Amino acid sequence: MKIESEDAPDATRIDVWLWAARFFKTRSMAKQAVTTGKVEVDGQCAKPSRQVHIGDCLAITRGDERFEVTVQGLSDIRGPAAVAQRMYLESEASRARREAVRAVRSAERAGYQAPHGKPDKRARKLIRALGDIDAL
Repeated sequence: MKIESEDAPDATRIDVWLWAARFFKTRSMAKQAVTTGKVEVDGQCAKPSRQVHIGDCLAITRGDERFEVTVQGLSDIRGPAAVAQRMYLESEASRARREAVRAVRSAERAGYQAPHGKPDKRARKLIRALGDIDAL
């Protein structure tokens, strides 16, 4: 994978870069994200054919996560994750915000415990009774 060499491209399509940097699993998913406005380049919405250069600031929304990254390298091919992570630099504020959201989500899940097996006869009666209340 070419990151910074003499024969490296000076610009690449944003959808290809997002795919190569492993923000999206497929190029068509990256293209759809750009088309629907989930990717901004220097504060502006972009088209999938927009050229991205080294030093551009991107804001990428993927599900509940929002990444704010600076482009450090360009590539047209998808390589290993370790190489892809060197293609961008995420801001500390973005990383801290994502960690805070992740901590809140894990705290919300902490109270729930899945049942260990099938409900017994008493539990089935309670479930049916709750179902009757919801039907009213």
